[in-house]
Amino acid sequence: MGSVVTAGKQPPRRKHVPQRTCVGCRTVQEKRALIRVVRTPDGVHVDLTGKLAGRGAYLHDQRSCWEQGIKGALARALKTELTDTDRERLNQTLQSLPAAPDAQNR
Repeated sequence: MGSVVTAGKQPPRRKHVPQRTCVGCRTVQEKRALIRVVRTPDGVHVDLTGKLAGRGAYLHDQRSCWEQGIKGALARALKTELTDTDRERLNQTLQSLPAAPDAQNR
């Protein structure tokens, strides 16, 4: 009587989900749930594709996080000083964001 060895099925592998920290509120969340801001030779830009070359930092899509970021956390994360042009560009994005935090997004 020999023992029969059957090939056991392994459970499907979970796909790795990159995590990033919001520089405004310091909350860790999935990379896709945050907005990337990137430092390029042309200045600081909002990177909606997440693929622009340059040093990046991440923020939630909430005004409170962007306000904290513009105050100084974003400049530290990007290792640069925000110029007036950069601040204007970021403030334009800030104006389009919801004012109240959305508990479902965090």
